[in-house]
Amino acid sequence: QVQLVESGGGLVQAGGSLRLSCAASGRTFSMYDMGWFRQAPGKEREFVARISWIDRSTYYADSVKGRFTISRDNAKNTLYLQMNSLKPEDTAMYYCARRGTTGTYDSWGQGTQVTVSS
Repeated sequence: QVQLVESGGGLVQAGGSLRLSCAASGRTFSMYDMGWFRQAPGKEREFVARISWIDRSTYYADSVKGRFTISRDNAKNTLYLQMNSLKPEDTAMYYCARRGTTGTYDSWGQGTQVTVSS
């Protein structure tokens, strides 16, 4: 198992930016796809973005495409989510997760809260 710890959340005005980080333990971080998810109060958890381990291909939910950028630094065992042009509807708890070899996400962080005021 890997331990994942998110940070970087906070309160920001609409139109602002935040950069989330996810620090991973262990030496196998570079060998897995990693993703970001979010969950707003009263809503189901939803996919935000994913980055491939093999070629760093990226995938985004339509709702964040063009505004959010996922990246990774394998030397630092860290995953990032740069969020620009934030909207109130981006308010949620944001989680990073490791995508296992079966395609399911098998390790999750505790989350970091992002609140966007209008």
